[in-house]
Amino acid sequence: MEDQLNIAATSLRRTAVIALAVALLLGGLFVLLGARNEGSAVAGVNDNQNNCKGHVEKGDPDPNDATAVTVKYVFGCANPITGYSLFYDGHPIQSIDTEVFGLDAKTKDVVPTDSFSCNGQFPGYGENCVGTYGGNWDVIPGQFSIDTPLCQEPRIDPILTVMYASINAKGAVVQAIAGPFDLGRPHGCPKSKFGGSVCAFRFCGLVLLKNFSGCPASFW
Repeated sequence: MEDQLNIAATSLRRTAVIALAVALLLGGLFVLLGARNEGSAVAGVNDNQNNCKGHVEKGDPDPNDATAVTVKYVFGCANPITGYSLFYDGHPIQSIDTEVFGLDAKTKDVVPTDSFSCNGQFPGYGENCVGTYGGNWDVIPGQFSIDTPLCQEPRIDPILTVMYASINAKGAVVQAIAGPFDLGRPHGCPKSKFGGSVCAFRFCGLVLLKNFSGCPASFW
């Protein structure tokens, strides 16, 4: 796998919306804590530094709406998570998969313990998902729909943030947030004069944003 593009600097609008989405998602995570404790986490792992990668592509046709423009997202993470949030800047989503099930990274079989319940407002600019996921780069596939052609500029470029919540031995809630991670522009679209439009570069250990052509369409 390629190195992550951990987008640490975003527009003020993105930052504000992502922060709100994270706050709402963390509230939903508490319903899972009764079945979790800190002892189930991987020893010595800092879940605030979880590494996740993914991409978006053309989705499967919607059996209920032949005119819907569907988009499939796929991502995986190194460490376990109990929730994730996706932000769709400038592209109002019309529908989402409300139930998402993880797949084994090698066999592509469904992993029974990797599943999420997702919700959002329609039309809206994001969705929050709560559930369980064991890490190890198992695949989390989901789908949503937008009201513009997939390859029309400006193309959709979702931002992913992941969370892990548990209860320690003293009964206190322990929260970790990693990201945001840029899932990139859609796979399968023709080349555009806009290139990647915005992508990341590293400077003195920091991950920053830069506008230039030739950015990768995605990183996984």
